[in-house]
Amino acid sequence: MAEYTFGANIIENLTTGMYRDSKVIYREYIQNACDQIDQAEKDGILRPRNPNTQKPDLGEGEINIWLESENRKITIEDNATGIRESDFQRILGNIADSDKILGENKGFRGIGRLCGLAYCHKLVFTTRYSDEDIVSVMSCDAKKMRKMINDANTKIQKYTALDVLQATTEFSQRKATSDDKPHFFCVDLIDINEENEELFGGNNSDNQEQIMNYLSFTAPVDYDGNFMYRKEIYEHAKSLGVKIDVYNIKVNGQDIFKRYKTHFKTRNGNDDVFDLEFKEFYDSKNNLMFWLWFGKCSFKAAIDKKELSRGLRLRKENIQIGERETLRDMFTRDGRGNSYFIGEIFCISPDLVPNTQRDYFNEDPVRIDFEHKLKDYFNNELHDVYYEGSDINATIKKVKNYSEKLTEFNKKEEEQSFTSDEEYEREKTALEAQRREVEKAKEKLDKKIENPKSNVVAQIIKRRESEIQNLPITLNTLTTIESPDVNNSTENSEKQPEIYKAKKKYLVDRLFPDKSKAERKLLSGLLDKIFIIIQKSTDAKTSEKIITKIKEELK
Repeated sequence: MAEYTFGANIIENLTTGMYRDSKVIYREYIQNACDQIDQAEKDGILRPRNPNTQKPDLGEGEINIWLESENRKITIEDNATGIRESDFQRILGNIADSDKILGENKGFRGIGRLCGLAYCHKLVFTTRYSDEDIVSVMSCDAKKMRKMINDANTKIQKYTALDVLQATTEFSQRKATSDDKPHFFCVDLIDINEENEELFGGNNSDNQEQIMNYLSFTAPVDYDGNFMYRKEIYEHAKSLGVKIDVYNIKVNGQDIFKRYKTHFKTRNGNDDVFDLEFKEFYDSKNNLMFWLWFGKCSFKAAIDKKELSRGLRLRKENIQIGERETLRDMFTRDGRGNSYFIGEIFCISPDLVPNTQRDYFNEDPVRIDFEHKLKDYFNNELHDVYYEGSDINATIKKVKNYSEKLTEFNKKEEEQSFTSDEEYEREKTALEAQRREVEKAKEKLDKKIENPKSNVVAQIIKRRESEIQNLPITLNTLTTIESPDVNNSTENSEKQPEIYKAKKKYLVDRLFPDKSKAERKLLSGLLDKIFIIIQKSTDAKTSEKIITKIKEELK
């Protein structure tokens, strides 16, 4: 049988080629540390966690991330089991040959530790097992490794994967000192590449905050204590017989929490979560497959992109799968659907296996079933929720806008600030058309109130009941507006003196009372044409501002 050779390029595929976002190194190393904390708790090395309570106890396990941007260094360290001296070289030296078990451990492929090689000049692993006085070290010359791979790719020098690993990897041991922790595992990324500044959060002063924002939704951490529905989520998980795995993770000594909140911005103003909705999904054997929660709000509009918690996020073992828009395409009726929600989908089935990049699941019959269930729920129940909420908000805005326009119309008539008959009739016609549209929208809203599509929609209506009840009831007011008394008939014109002294309806009547009727008509027509040109040349808001300013200056 022929002997197989793995070229140097396979290492590149498992490092640089594996991930699109360099920040995934945090997720990979955190994932490994979480598995070791789990093991340390089973072995009695660390006091177990009891996080899913009102007063969470995260035990003794810790994962610390240290960002040293000035020194171009990142350290990720845990105080879990460490690795035995006798197993160290085998475990760290082997690739894709992990001792971890699929379905029990968060990581299981044995390649995640390599991800740091793509982003620094030197990668160092240091560890001490709990009952040993030996510290084991593996040092990887990542810069040299990348050069050898490049040389192999460009045919400068032919290398196998084994050649590269042997030339760039060094193992060593030393006696533990009083400065060493009793048990730990540490990853040091030394001399971070200049092009990977995003690992420190970018080129701004609050770089640590950027990394904390990323980890707050990616890492398996607790909810922010200010998120008032934290307790309800844990209680619901408990009622299902499952737990939400959380760990004590810090960045430069600062605790990481999921940054969910109940108040956020939308494109149509602020909105608030007033309750949570839960939903469970089961497979054909009635085993819990996944469950979710989302925040119930008014669903006025899509949540602002700057809001960190926007989107329904996919999680396995409480570690995020993909990013916040991963489930966007599940809303097949409307791709914007995911941006109306905050919430999480916890995948429970052991057969939903994250792919190598952890940006989704491996394709198999279980994943197909998962997608069918999710799409059905998203495109029926959830679509109705945000669509109805948005439609209710649009109706309320229409009625309020009509009321404002009607008030403005009446004020202009009272103040005699219309420019001409044409402007008056034009605005009256537009207002009448707006009234008809509002009446239709109001009829639709009344039907929604009488027969809501779901319990959640009913709650949204209830939530906005005071606004709906206080909507202006002046929908028919416009029908009482009479056309201005211009006195254009021959009979009336014969009774008028040369100087027009009837009740003035228009701006020019007040500006030029001594002008003849013909002159005022000419001036009003001229102003009207100017205003029409302005309206055609700019958007409605800008043209209104310009016209109002002109009228104020002429007063």
